[in-house]
Amino acid sequence: MKKIDVYIIKKFLGTFVYAIMLIILIAIIFDISEKIDDFIQGQAPLKAIVFDYYFNFIPFFVNLFSPLFTFIAVVFFTSKMAGNTEIVAILTSGVSFKRLLMPYMLSAAVIATLSFILNHYVIPHANQRRLNFENTYIRNKYRNTDMNIHRQIKPDEYIYFESYNNFENIGSRFSYEKMKNGKLVYKLMANQIAYDSLKNSWRVINYTIRTIDGLKEHIKMGESFDTTYNFTPEDFGTRLNNVETMNRPELNKFITEEKMRGSDEIAFFELEKYRRTSMPFATFILTLIGVSMASRKTRGGIGLHIGLGMLVSFSYILFLQISTTFATNGNLSPLLAVWIPNIIYFFIALTLLKLAPK
Repeated sequence: MKKIDVYIIKKFLGTFVYAIMLIILIAIIFDISEKIDDFIQGQAPLKAIVFDYYFNFIPFFVNLFSPLFTFIAVVFFTSKMAGNTEIVAILTSGVSFKRLLMPYMLSAAVIATLSFILNHYVIPHANQRRLNFENTYIRNKYRNTDMNIHRQIKPDEYIYFESYNNFENIGSRFSYEKMKNGKLVYKLMANQIAYDSLKNSWRVINYTIRTIDGLKEHIKMGESFDTTYNFTPEDFGTRLNNVETMNRPELNKFITEEKMRGSDEIAFFELEKYRRTSMPFATFILTLIGVSMASRKTRGGIGLHIGLGMLVSFSYILFLQISTTFATNGNLSPLLAVWIPNIIYFFIALTLLKLAPK
């Protein structure tokens, strides 16, 4: 590495850290002003606010916006270098623009690698403590409002609730079906089913059981009995954002189980999974756009570059929001949804690279 490489890397990472620290400070101030009433009303202790909430809020916030602040940092210090004719001096000394990109890409690789590790393995555990704090002191207790719940709990085994009260762990109009070779062999129907936390079992109340063997059918009716099933009250009493607390292996396992159960939220879970990889990769694309756009000296100077940089940043967020909305509310593949902005902006980056000063 040459001195110019070290110089650019220091500028890059230094500006990135400085920008992140500023925005975190601003975000914490706004968050405190917004949640101070909730902290007081929920009687949250100061130790929990500092160590359980804000110590875990900061890495989540940093990682969430790291690609965009990488872009802003690149635009800021590269535009300043261009304004001081440093970029022109580097290029006229015989250094090609592609060679100039090397320290930029190396710095982006450092940020992207850290972001990938944080996304998949570190931040989920931080989110666990942060969300536990929010659920305890800020949010109201989760209430399940789903109706007509269908789930597959094992291969060839299905359950149905007309409704489920997660406060009392009671389900109404419950049915359990067992299939064999595509044919129904067992069906239980009950007016109510309640979970006994002491016995870790379900009590089936006012039930009818149909057992089918070919052309023969046996019907049994009764008041109640206790049994166990391959589902628990936690399956109906958790918020969607709990997937943020799962690391990569846990999330993969969870998605597989939810697919088997026939969950309606698979797209949401897969969006979270694919987003954790696409966002770090966006660091490279936005860095390339930033360098190509800010390396040319213009009359507008750094102000023009910062303005264009903010426009690109907000348009990227807009594209990401639109594509994820189509995935959750339409038929767009979650994998494609999170990568569409990267694909679009990759071609924008190639176009700007061709127009960059050589």
